[in-house]
Amino acid sequence: MKIIMLGAPGAGKGTQAKQIAEKYKIPHISTGDIFRANIKNGTELGKKAKTFMDQGLLVPDELVVDLVVDRVRQEDCTNGYVLDGFPRTIPQAEALDAALEAIGEKIDYAINVEVPDENIVRRMSGRRACVACGATYHLVHIPPKAEGICDKCGKELILRDDDKPETVEKRLNVYHEQTQPLINYYTDKKVLVEVDGTVDMADVFAAIVKILGE
Repeated sequence: MKIIMLGAPGAGKGTQAKQIAEKYKIPHISTGDIFRANIKNGTELGKKAKTFMDQGLLVPDELVVDLVVDRVRQEDCTNGYVLDGFPRTIPQAEALDAALEAIGEKIDYAINVEVPDENIVRRMSGRRACVACGATYHLVHIPPKAEGICDKCGKELILRDDDKPETVEKRLNVYHEQTQPLINYYTDKKVLVEVDGTVDMADVFAAIVKILGE
């Protein structure tokens, strides 16, 4: 079962990807994890990626695809995997499909966690993070016991720059411009499925399980 997770930043796709991986006993793969593992292990691909990252440059699509394909060919991916945060663009999706086809594989499902922009802005602007220990809260869903104070260490909670409405809107614009076209791409490939990401997280997961099967 080879799955790609799609959805805007803050849609909750990472949370769902982890639960899918746990239920179906398949690895949850994010490009960030792949980069870190390859750099840490000093692999050839890792060294190449590091040269770009050290210069503050984006790792080229070709190299990212090589890293992803190298990861999905490992033994723990025999029964499938969940790709989270990749592909982000049509060229990446095409390169991934071509690389998978070359090893006799293909994506089975592209799951789009659908959440309207205004919900995401509201959801993310409710997040709070502890300046000291990094614990995260949400004013509505996981509020701290005392307003503005971390339950764990008693330090101040802040709204991170990443979660400020103006930053979230910018990220959403980039998403719609670059990643939204993937929804059409995977629809044409007849592998796209959509779930309502505005409902409770447990209900989102239940909808995904209904699609993937027990």
